[in-house]
Amino acid sequence: MDAIILQILNGLDKGAAYALIALGLTLIFGTLGVVNFAHGALFMIGAFCAVALQALFNASTVTLDPTKTDFLGNPAKVETPYLVSWFGPETGASIIDWSVPLAILFAFPIMVIFGFILERGLIKHFYKRPHADQILVTFGLAIVLQEIVKYFFGANPIPTSAPDVFRGSLDFGVWLGFEANAIIYPYWRLVYFAFAAVLIASVFAFLQFTTFGMVVRAGMADRETVGLLGIDIDKRFTLIFGLAAAVAGLAGVMYTPILSPNYHMGMDFLVLSFVVVVVGGMGSLPGAVLAGFLLGILQSFASMNEVKSLVPGIDQIIIYLVAIIILLSRPRGLMGRKGVMEE
Repeated sequence: MDAIILQILNGLDKGAAYALIALGLTLIFGTLGVVNFAHGALFMIGAFCAVALQALFNASTVTLDPTKTDFLGNPAKVETPYLVSWFGPETGASIIDWSVPLAILFAFPIMVIFGFILERGLIKHFYKRPHADQILVTFGLAIVLQEIVKYFFGANPIPTSAPDVFRGSLDFGVWLGFEANAIIYPYWRLVYFAFAAVLIASVFAFLQFTTFGMVVRAGMADRETVGLLGIDIDKRFTLIFGLAAAVAGLAGVMYTPILSPNYHMGMDFLVLSFVVVVVGGMGSLPGAVLAGFLLGILQSFASMNEVKSLVPGIDQIIIYLVAIIILLSRPRGLMGRKGVMEE
């Protein structure tokens, strides 16, 4: 039983990442009708916002310490971060330690602005083009962004640490009545799941309970009628594109302590997240979230050694197998609208 609970927990944090990226993909498809294959790159850019802020916080000045000497007897060079010099050892070190959570404040406006520029500068020209054209141009954009990140940050993964207070693991099994050390789970993965739950709930609350969100939902259902009412629905959809970019970016920021950022991480998550969108139902926000968590948990169970010994490589293909089965039996996905992808 403890092994089952552990695999469910392992699937939740990966499923949370899938759900957040798929949520943004579905928002864009549902509002603009665009299949955005550059969305995984937004996840990657968010992750590298955390990397950039960490590097900025660690920027140091070099001074000579006469009380210490090197092997030649010269005064030792000491690197002191500017934040430590400005705010003192305790406050400066604390700011550096919390660079990943603070990167949320740094990444949010960057991702929203980048989303606006992307939609106004490129995506709007492909609204009425076939989906194949949209896929080609956004996939090409993803490759360009990937190579830009590779040029500036290099090809190797860059370790990014969680705050000290969230390092280590929680004896989760004790809470459930199991023996000590039966279920050990990293603190930060729990933090990521909680963060994803809050972010998803915030997006749904925004769309459900605000006037802006209600108009957007109406536009998703009948764009022409909303336009005839004198509402500039295009401007609202542009803002939604920025929101979708921010959701993907923040998902990337908080995922950095779990997976060290690298230039191809966006593409790795994009393909799986797009499968999640299709399985959940194109244009269905609840479907994207539900499918994200379900497929994340399934992938976690498929990665167990007992399962892989029976079916080698099953952890690499389980999501695609489930997608094939669901789409053969229900082409519109788990919660997709009737008629979508059923022609």
